[in-house]
Amino acid sequence: MSKEYTNELQIDFGEDGKNLLPVVTQDSRTKEVLILSFVNKKAFDETRTSGYATYWSRSRDELWKKGLTSGDLLKMDEIRINCEQNSLLYLVTPEGKGACHAKREDGLPHSSCYYRKIRTEGNLEVID
Repeated sequence: MSKEYTNELQIDFGEDGKNLLPVVTQDSRTKEVLILSFVNKKAFDETRTSGYATYWSRSRDELWKKGLTSGDLLKMDEIRINCEQNSLLYLVTPEGKGACHAKREDGLPHSSCYYRKIRTEGNLEVID
């Protein structure tokens, strides 16, 4: 049976578990998109075990439990998978002050990593 029509989880993280899948992380309550990140098997398994959003940091090449150092943890409410089982949607409840590592002028984190829009002129405008 194809991945689109089975109830069996068939994520392909590769033989070594290092293949990366994109993950959209969304606030369960507001539906605001917070982060686009990646997971490998280790990060996916840690998310399911711990109940908190955990990713694979491509820049640091290590496991990254969002909010572990800042206190801005993302409690996992639900994990969804797309039809081809090659991307994920994490529905979370933010437990801190924001989801982004970038800070606003008042020193608090932005609620989402998508805190700017691209203006017609091509420059950026902060929207939160």
